Amino acid sequence: MKKRVCIIFGGRSSEHGVSIVSGATVARAIPGDKYDKVLIGITKQGEWLLAPNVTSMEDGSWTRSMVHAVISPETDHSLILMENGHFEKLHIDVAFPVLHGLWGEDGTIQGLFGMAGLPYVGCGHLSSAITMDKFFTKVVVGALGIDQAPYTPVLSHELNDMDKVIRRIESERTYPLFIKPSNAGSSVGITKAHDRDELIKGLTTAAEHDRKILVEETIVGREIECAVFGYGNNAFATGVGEIIAAAEFYDFDAKYHDEASKTIVDPELPEGKLQEFREKALAIYRACDCFGFSRVDFFLEKDTNRVVFNEINTIPGHTPISMYPMLMEKAGHSMRDYVVELIEMAEER
Repeated sequence: MKKRVCIIFGGRSSEHGVSIVSGATVARAIPGDKYDKVLIGITKQGEWLLAPNVTSMEDGSWTRSMVHAVISPETDHSLILMENGHFEKLHIDVAFPVLHGLWGEDGTIQGLFGMAGLPYVGCGHLSSAITMDKFFTKVVVGALGIDQAPYTPVLSHELNDMDKVIRRIESERTYPLFIKPSNAGSSVGITKAHDRDELIKGLTTAAEHDRKILVEETIVGREIECAVFGYGNNAFATGVGEIIAAAEFYDFDAKYHDEASKTIVDPELPEGKLQEFREKALAIYRACDCFGFSRVDFFLEKDTNRVVFNEINTIPGHTPISMYPMLMEKAGHSMRDYVVELIEMAEER
């Protein structure tokens, strides 16, 4: 008898659309001869709906589904289906969240799975929460002694006295600066400031996405990404890929809308740097107690060739331009194979 996997996509975050594309890609990769697949989409308003098939995810018709579907917090591993006042329980064996950003990649839904005792793919609730929050990730990585961009944390309520915040930042940091919401992905809400006016605008923009904001000094260099897979001593890091951004930095539009942005798998690197990237990616992955899969992003600083940590993503994108599946494929792991391994790991845990 085939086990039933529940793929969850969409979500309320600013990365809703990207999650749908990733979810469809993952759903197609899960072999139907091994698993029955149930597709649950979360709308931007927070409704949970049963998607009839992958095609409905791709054409958007899933949002018109009349069947609501929610995971029970009880330990019977049930999906509760509701339609026209009628209720039905459907047993599920494993949850596979393909959600990016808040309320999906930040430990919230992982907490629901944990409460229900339901096996699920990916990092646990604490690991997800730490890595989603750029500030706390920096605390962990700082304890490892791995280089990262100098930063100043700002809370949104502090912007009520903008002059005071600006004075503090300018006393600690040097332009140009990156302003980032602490909890956001796909570069949503991130801006670059070359002067005070741009800094004020950037802080205001970031505050629309999160109450915690990071103001970082700019690292000039190459953007390098590394895929990590597994858990504990069994985890491994792949080779690396490089991002060539069409824009001044790899923002949301440059990632998903500008065809001039490029990804290069297995780029040329100075001697010894590939191993350094892989070792540091694994160290960060383990320090954050990651499980299953994650993508760890770095800079290779211009002139110095210093490896500088940027961020970690615990549910890496699976769009046509996403680096994670490219790196895994290059390392000899097809998407079909590694999604099956992720499901099996979830059951082992």
